[in-house]
Amino acid sequence: MTAANFAASKPDRTRSRVRLRPTMSSDLEYVVSLERDPDNLAFITPWERTQHDAAIRFPDFRHFIVEGGEGLDAVGFLILIGCRSHDQSLELERMVIQTKGSGFGRAALRVAKKVAFDDLGAHRLWLDLKTRNTRAKALYDSEGFVVEGQLRDAVKVAGGFESLIVMSMLRPEFTGRRSLGLELPE
Repeated sequence: MTAANFAASKPDRTRSRVRLRPTMSSDLEYVVSLERDPDNLAFITPWERTQHDAAIRFPDFRHFIVEGGEGLDAVGFLILIGCRSHDQSLELERMVIQTKGSGFGRAALRVAKKVAFDDLGAHRLWLDLKTRNTRAKALYDSEGFVVEGQLRDAVKVAGGFESLIVMSMLRPEFTGRRSLGLELPE
């Protein structure tokens, strides 16, 4: 799969240019280090390196490095699952961006939606997130994802359990947003 590009204009900021490229084995130390970063660890359930290694090889997954900025340096990663789903339902399994508030997350999400709906033929793109991840929730809300429900006490965390919010976007919603200029063009 070819890398996908996007430039997003943000108020009071420079343009956030991103590209998704397939993750290679040589990228896995970077990926694991992002997951282990204390700024990210509270919001995800980290994988072992071997899980990421399997994900870059398994045809049902798309594991991407998010490259951004003028030099297109690595700024994060994201994983799509269900790319061969008979039901055309893909999951945004994980998106981790190194520098928060940079616009790279929004830009990467828009490219991921384009890949899911245009390249992979998804009818539904869904995700879940921990209830305390208010920054991500605000991003997904603003990017057109709809709350489907909550999985109560679904994840064991230090000191107890945490609930997950399930959100999704359907192809007609994506198409409607595109017609309003809110998504990347075809």
